[in-house]
Amino acid sequence: MEQMKELVESVLESAAEHQLWSPHDTIVVAVSGGPDSVALLHILYEIALNRIPLTLICAHVNHGFRAESAEEAESVRAMARELGLPFEMAEFDIPSLVKESGLGPEGAARQKRYQFLIDTAHRYGARSVALAHHADDQAETVLMRMLRGSGPSGLGGMRWKRTEKKVELIRPFLRINKTALVELCQQEGFSYAEDASNLKTEYRRNAVRLELIPTLEEYNPRVKQSLLQLSEIVQAEDEFMEAAAAKCFDELVLVDSGKCSLKRTSFTAVPSALQRRLIKLILNYLSADSSSLDFSKIEAVRRGTLQEHPTVWSLNLGSGLTCMRQYDTIVFLSKPPKQQLSYTYRLSLPHPRIEIKEIGKVLTMSVLERENFSVLGEDFGEMLAWFDSSELVLPLTIRSRLPGDTIRVMGLNGSKKVKDIYIDDKIPSSERSAIPLVCDGLGNIVWIPGVRRSMHAAVGRHTASVLLLSLEDKEKSEEA
Repeated sequence: MEQMKELVESVLESAAEHQLWSPHDTIVVAVSGGPDSVALLHILYEIALNRIPLTLICAHVNHGFRAESAEEAESVRAMARELGLPFEMAEFDIPSLVKESGLGPEGAARQKRYQFLIDTAHRYGARSVALAHHADDQAETVLMRMLRGSGPSGLGGMRWKRTEKKVELIRPFLRINKTALVELCQQEGFSYAEDASNLKTEYRRNAVRLELIPTLEEYNPRVKQSLLQLSEIVQAEDEFMEAAAAKCFDELVLVDSGKCSLKRTSFTAVPSALQRRLIKLILNYLSADSSSLDFSKIEAVRRGTLQEHPTVWSLNLGSGLTCMRQYDTIVFLSKPPKQQLSYTYRLSLPHPRIEIKEIGKVLTMSVLERENFSVLGEDFGEMLAWFDSSELVLPLTIRSRLPGDTIRVMGLNGSKKVKDIYIDDKIPSSERSAIPLVCDGLGNIVWIPGVRRSMHAAVGRHTASVLLLSLEDKEKSEEA
């Protein structure tokens, strides 16, 4: 009884620290029939009976792996009946699931087990599912992730609680070692099953537990305690850093449909400890499948952003994610950037309006006689341009950009490449194909809306009538 009292106190202390439950919560307890889960069910029953009012549901999964599986299921059912607890069980044909899912036996079993436990919690309106992972499991997890090259989040090991499909998965035993749980079952006479597959070293976790950890204990007898301390420290610091990264995201990242962007200067001012986390947070925001986002890809984005040159680049990150640098802007896309648009339209009187469907714009042309206009200068930044109508050769052509395009810019002796103008003005490459080029009847580019006007057909003192061109969004044009 002394062992039960100590373990109950330990679990209550951890539960309070990590807010694992509140009075009157309903908890689904996952019970495999092994000593760990049998101890979990009895300790939570003791707490629910004498310390904190909790409603418990006993849930068991029969994977059908072994001949003893049916017998173990009946043992768990009897245990629930003895305690007066509702009992839920699922049976799965794992070999068939392996063929369907392409996962290994352990992966398929785990997937179906968690799905059943969460579904059971939903049916009972339970807040959480209690799992019996203990301190030894945690030490093994941290070591396996260390060998795999995990970052801080991985080295934190299993969390005390995490939410999946609106159900909390809680682990009250992460500070209790397996020996204490086995001793409790033996002292209290709780029957439990031993899984012989736990001794098969072809499973990686078993090999770590049975071979690697004992070898490490020859160098440090307290290696498991050290791994547990590492997980505790890293978890707390990881949570702090994740909160800081989320704050950076809210302050610096502009979110649009399927796109996130931020200023390079803002990113470089973020402490390097947060830069990788911010990149990962952005990519996780854009894609539910971030499994392919390894350290090298995140580092490529970070280094490319910090370097002065090149100022324009694009990286395919996999999982449908792309990162692009467009001068001082870093853009993350959840779908590939748009391909170069290609379109050509003609515009002339008596039909002075054309809709450019590819870019959602409308170009209109109107002629004003001298008594109806006053020219004080040109504002090249606006979507308006004035021309001497007697000197502008019609019909006009409105088209997408072509390689080698040049324009004779007003105030400049000679021509300049359109591409160079875009580069000088730091117009992102992804936006360039959406800017139409207006050409006269001779093929000269006379206007790049919002960018430049050419020297052709300039309005002067002798201009009798002005041809006014206006480009606007289709929606605004329809409203007008």
